[in-house]
Amino acid sequence: MSDFTIHTVDTAPDGAKALLEKSQASVGFIPNLHAVMAEAPELLEAYQTLSALFSRTSLSKVEQNIVWLSINAEHDCHYCVPAHTAIAQMQKVPQDIIDALREERALPDAKLEALRQFTLKTVRQRGVVSDADTAAFLAAGYTRRNILDVVLGVSHKVMSNYVNHFADTPVDEAFKPFAWTKGEAVPAE
Repeated sequence: MSDFTIHTVDTAPDGAKALLEKSQASVGFIPNLHAVMAEAPELLEAYQTLSALFSRTSLSKVEQNIVWLSINAEHDCHYCVPAHTAIAQMQKVPQDIIDALREERALPDAKLEALRQFTLKTVRQRGVVSDADTAAFLAAGYTRRNILDVVLGVSHKVMSNYVNHFADTPVDEAFKPFAWTKGEAVPAE
């Protein structure tokens, strides 16, 4: 279903206008995802709030991007994989990690791979992760707080991935160089 409105500050409901202005100031443009979410101002506000909160978790920037891109690829999100590829590059995530995440391959670092696997198990098993899998995550050097950080990351990405599926959100020009299709080994530029 692609008949969702791509709002501007002028067309957005009153409760979303300031949120879109915030997006414009932060990113330099209004991402189409935010423009779609503006139809429900509370959703856009929740998404922006979760984004800010997730960026303050105990996970490093590289680890945050692993959580985001793992979820986006698992959910087959045509919009968020390219968008988060651009974000990962801006945040200086090593290219081999970005490529592996886009290609849904194991990461070269054992600890980071443990995070990727735990994130995927959390998504696939809807949070019902076995004691053995949780113990393996903790044994890799992560903490109980990191478990909760992953839950926050999943919550954040469920919002955007699901909206993009419903709205078939057009990929912004800034993210088009990182276009992605599930199952295709397409390295990021």
